[in-house]
Amino acid sequence: MIRQRTLKNIIRASGAGLQSGEKIVLTLRPAPADTGIVLRRMDVGRPVEIPASVENVVRTAPSMVLGRDGAEVAAVEHMLSACAGLGIDNAIIELSAAELPVMDGSAAPFVFLIQSAGIQEQDAPRKYLRVRKAVRVEEGGKWAKLEPFTGFKVTFRVDLPDRDGPGRGRELCVDFSRTSFIKEISRARRHAGTVAERSGSRYEDEYLKHRILAATGDLKLLRHGVIGAYSARQSGHALNHRLMRTLLKDEDAWEILTFGEAGMTPRQAALCDALGG
Repeated sequence: MIRQRTLKNIIRASGAGLQSGEKIVLTLRPAPADTGIVLRRMDVGRPVEIPASVENVVRTAPSMVLGRDGAEVAAVEHMLSACAGLGIDNAIIELSAAELPVMDGSAAPFVFLIQSAGIQEQDAPRKYLRVRKAVRVEEGGKWAKLEPFTGFKVTFRVDLPDRDGPGRGRELCVDFSRTSFIKEISRARRHAGTVAERSGSRYEDEYLKHRILAATGDLKLLRHGVIGAYSARQSGHALNHRLMRTLLKDEDAWEILTFGEAGMTPRQAALCDALGG
């Protein structure tokens, strides 16, 4: 049985908010099986809990913003990407403000926090959302798609400006059965250069890798590891949210199951949600 995972210990950190610039205190706590990822605002009198789910998205610009009962939390995508990358199914994320700290603009600081807290397996099977048929949304020249695939794969295409001429298309495909999220994706930063790779870049194609990082964080709002292939051209949070809503509305397009029901090996199943490799 592939088991659900939570944190082993409580851990705290602080950092500045990108929008507010204020110091934000962040506390990560273990949570029972089947809780999911829950954001808890501690600065609003009576704490408000906001499950990280597609239904609780209230805005998608400039970051993914979740809300419930009048409370909101912005910039959730990097933390959710870290949870997906380390296979964390259940956790409480307490915050002292209306956004997560930006840290260094990547998911790496959140990966470090989770690893420092330790990971605890739970006595409940991990569940997966398997894509059963292709779903696609478009807006202008942008599009995003989910389609059946045994495993989890992300392909992203962007049109990048070029200092020496017209823009050019670049594409990156990451099959997480062969690529480590922690080593190859988690350190990609929000404002990486978009032309030639600049000195100081953490990765070749860092901009594309950050877009993949953000997409994995958005897909974590489906609450389960995804068995399927995501591909997109110039997509952002708004189109990803629309894609997930479109998928969930079509009950024939998806199903929830455990790895045994999916007909996968334990390693294939683990790679769909625990992308660390």
